[in-house]
Amino acid sequence: MNAVNADLHCHSTASDGTLAPAAVVRRAHANGVDLLALTDHDELLGLPEAAATAAELGLRFVPGVEVSVSWLDQTVHIVGLGVDPSNAALIAGLDQVRSGRDGRAAKIAAELDRIGIHGALEGALRYVGNPALISRAHFARFLVEAGCAKNVHDVFLHYLARGKPGYVEHVWATLEDAVGWIKGAGGLAVIAHPGRYRLSHVEMDILFDKFRELGGDAVEVACGAHDGGQVLAFARMARKFGLMASRASDFHGPEDSPIDLGRAPPLPPDLTPVWSRLI
Repeated sequence: MNAVNADLHCHSTASDGTLAPAAVVRRAHANGVDLLALTDHDELLGLPEAAATAAELGLRFVPGVEVSVSWLDQTVHIVGLGVDPSNAALIAGLDQVRSGRDGRAAKIAAELDRIGIHGALEGALRYVGNPALISRAHFARFLVEAGCAKNVHDVFLHYLARGKPGYVEHVWATLEDAVGWIKGAGGLAVIAHPGRYRLSHVEMDILFDKFRELGGDAVEVACGAHDGGQVLAFARMARKFGLMASRASDFHGPEDSPIDLGRAPPLPPDLTPVWSRLI
């Protein structure tokens, strides 16, 4: 089961990816992916195109989503795998989460303007495939184009992370809502890239404990954001909290992602892969 080349977290132009849903699926297939989930941020619009392309190629496809959650004083992400895209409560919940993005984008642009970076909103919008989902990634691509940083990673470090001049606080879904929407839509809930969160060991334990209490199913152990030490660390967390393990690239585009589709490291063999519940 661990031999399956599963990639269960990636993005398209339906949110902040640079490739259309069909192009993401074709690239995954060319890379030897056996099982793919498209998990756009707070959005389901790319799923029909991705599913149709996967069916044409004979690639097993999982409908997914990545829900933005406010936890303590930061944003965490919960991936939903195997969700029903027609579920009314999930659709309404995601619409509610998306509704604040326009206001946040205007505030980010105002903050950047204040430090002498002008026209950021208009610049970011040139990179937006779905106007309802303008994000920090779109601003990051504009700032690279404008010569403010050499790549998207550096933009986040210097402009868009907490405490930096372009960071704007925003309230997303609650953890309870996100897990509830996913489970109510028949999906499996997964903590995405936990190594990215600035949480103490105690705070991380609290997050995992609450997630499991709410019915959460799995954690991304092997992903594009984790180095070898983090893979081992979150394998231990999966064991400690009785969670399944997921594997994913978190691919956003050829120029924006640390690893390509299907290139995440393998899971430790003793863990139960989340795809055992998907195939």
